[in-house]
Amino acid sequence: MKRWMVVLVVMGIAAGAQGDVSELAKLAPGQTRMQNALWIENELTARFNTSKQVVVGEVAGPAQITMIHFAMPAVLKLNRDLLLRMYWDGETEPSVDCPLVDFFCDPAGLRDEVNTELVNKRRGYNCYFPMPFRKSAKIVLVYDGTVEPGELLWQIMPCYSYVMWQTRDSIGADEAYFHASWRQEALLLGKQDFVAMEAEGRGKFVGWNVTIRRPGRAGYPVDGNEKFYIDGEATASIEFQGLEDSFGFSWGFPETQSIFPRTGFFPFLKGACGYRFFVEDAISFDKSLKVAVGFGQREDPMFRREFSKPGSTLQLSSTTYWYQVEPHKPLPAMAPAIDRAPGPEVAFWPDKEPVPDVQELQSRGVRLLMLCGRPEKEIFYAEPGYGAKAVSGYTFDGWELPYYHCRAADKTLDIELTVPKGTAGKVRMFVIDPDNFQGGRKQTVTIGNVWLGTVENFQQGMWIEALVTAEASKDGKVPIRIENARTTSNAVVSWIEFISK
Repeated sequence: MKRWMVVLVVMGIAAGAQGDVSELAKLAPGQTRMQNALWIENELTARFNTSKQVVVGEVAGPAQITMIHFAMPAVLKLNRDLLLRMYWDGETEPSVDCPLVDFFCDPAGLRDEVNTELVNKRRGYNCYFPMPFRKSAKIVLVYDGTVEPGELLWQIMPCYSYVMWQTRDSIGADEAYFHASWRQEALLLGKQDFVAMEAEGRGKFVGWNVTIRRPGRAGYPVDGNEKFYIDGEATASIEFQGLEDSFGFSWGFPETQSIFPRTGFFPFLKGACGYRFFVEDAISFDKSLKVAVGFGQREDPMFRREFSKPGSTLQLSSTTYWYQVEPHKPLPAMAPAIDRAPGPEVAFWPDKEPVPDVQELQSRGVRLLMLCGRPEKEIFYAEPGYGAKAVSGYTFDGWELPYYHCRAADKTLDIELTVPKGTAGKVRMFVIDPDNFQGGRKQTVTIGNVWLGTVENFQQGMWIEALVTAEASKDGKVPIRIENARTTSNAVVSWIEFISK
């Protein structure tokens, strides 16, 4: 029984893209046709042996494309170097312009399997979007990487393709042309929205896939809104409140991938990819449509503030799918292949972490500098006889520049400094609460034998100082204790200096 259930579900999904299963017995006018390309049985002009551009489908209308298939190369890997372009009725500007892998909900080609209602992948890519046209259709693959035409290029490109279509007597006035566009941008989302699509004319939006990541760092905000500005409106009339909610989830994306026919999520590098197809709920427009991702006007101001800071760059990419009447607004110019690759896994890319200048530290008499919680070189500077170690607590490095790291503890944070015995000096500590955690952190601080009282309201950062006498350091140890004074929060410290003239 279970076997039959699986078969029926798969058949239902496939049929759902093109029509109801109940229509299978109905005889309809028109004939099914197909065109092959890329394989060794096809002419050289239909392969990558002689050109970086191959026409894989060229069809006279009226007709409707029903399926497109691309077989993976033997290495089973593709990336964004290969573009998929489609032209309708002799147009000179493409209606589809997208890296082939992203078109199939496989951003940057990193997935082994994709399983949605309208596109899928498993050793091959398959598309089931219906694509009607009146006069002609041309489907082109364009490779703009560094490999020249020849045997090697043929080996690393899709090894076979076919396009299937149904001839039609005519195309109805209410049937629109298929469009798809890809974009990628690295930006400060607190300062500007990511614009995924801008279309002009009459049509309807039917789906997209979106990636979001912080290159080189784990974590990403899901508090952004998805905004649909219809027919030139100043305020989006359709706005999903929460990135994960728009793709069918809540309280962040799940810890593991969740793949459904029309909505889904899977990890993308250290970030996330979500996809959604709007079938019964396609978003119609008469004049124009703009689709964007950004923070809502009534969202906690903290998000705009934190994601406006240097070092908080997010990289987003999107593939949008829609139907519209022609002519269409020209799609954005496609970036070169080298710029289509995901940004490198370098923390704070494209910004760089500012680090203290050692000469400046020495000029101030700094003998020890601990950048608490910094993933690399936490003891940034230490002269002979000086050191530091964490006795309790844990590290965190998920904030933005310049103080993106800290040592933290839910109850008590203990750090022990080592200095030459009997050294008098001063301890300077920097604490910051950039995310206003649980309404704001509150903590007590003791340095050596000096209790400094309660510290709070340090969202913008605060320096704390205490003198250390020779008597207090006679054993060569300077203990620091920070105790959390708000049970729902935690205690933190980001920077510790020991200064001795």
